Amino acid sequence: MPEGHVIHRLAARYKEVFANGVVTVSSPQGRFADGAARLDQTTLTETDAYGKQLFLGFGFLGWVRVHLGLYGKVTFGRAPTPAPVGAIRLRMENDEAFADLRGPTVCELIVPAEKRAVVDRLGPDPLRADADPDLAWRRISRSRVNIATLLMDQAVVAGVGNIYRCEVLFRHGIDPHLPGRELTAGEWQTIWADLVTLMRDGFEVGRIDTVYPEHMPETMGRPPREDEHGGEVYVYRRASQPCHVCETAVLSARISGRNLFWCPTCQKR
Repeated sequence: MPEGHVIHRLAARYKEVFANGVVTVSSPQGRFADGAARLDQTTLTETDAYGKQLFLGFGFLGWVRVHLGLYGKVTFGRAPTPAPVGAIRLRMENDEAFADLRGPTVCELIVPAEKRAVVDRLGPDPLRADADPDLAWRRISRSRVNIATLLMDQAVVAGVGNIYRCEVLFRHGIDPHLPGRELTAGEWQTIWADLVTLMRDGFEVGRIDTVYPEHMPETMGRPPREDEHGGEVYVYRRASQPCHVCETAVLSARISGRNLFWCPTCQKR
């Protein structure tokens, strides 16, 4: 599932390509046909992103809410727009470009009150200037649930996915099994500040890099990571491989439906 920085990049891309101009909107697949018919030949006025929720604004007509889920994907291309191939839920196009949305968990046309209701259910988003980390801390500090699970709970922190949660806990030596209420306020402030930095970097460059300069491949003389997600990481998807810091084998376990990765030496209780 895409992490929050990907959704913010999509919001920026939609705005760059389509905002303030008339767009042709269609649903070749047919599952968003009614919404597309209402929006066709209207103007995309604004875009927004909150956590893993993408919003495309069409003035008084409302917002298209998109949640990519595990399989959703957006592809952009230049005109002329090709004939649709596959299950395209939402296609937007103008004279210069097109964007195709495939396989989202959610694609719906909603009114502003419904958008607010979606956002109100979410925790603070580290990529938003209006984020209040204290809201997340109040939930974390009262919880018996482990911190690894809490960081993936979108009602606690919005936009953090499996890569960021594994990596930020490693970077600060925090046992992922630690109950939220045993985390200190100082540790939470450090985690939050690092999430802001890492996710902003991800937004800027379009990939996740979490390794400090002294642990980069060229510094350590090791081969670069080869993974479809790209970027250099400490523990994510490195089960049984040696930790870049202490050489202990990285562990993995299934927690809350996702694979957690951590170093048992660097992240002791």
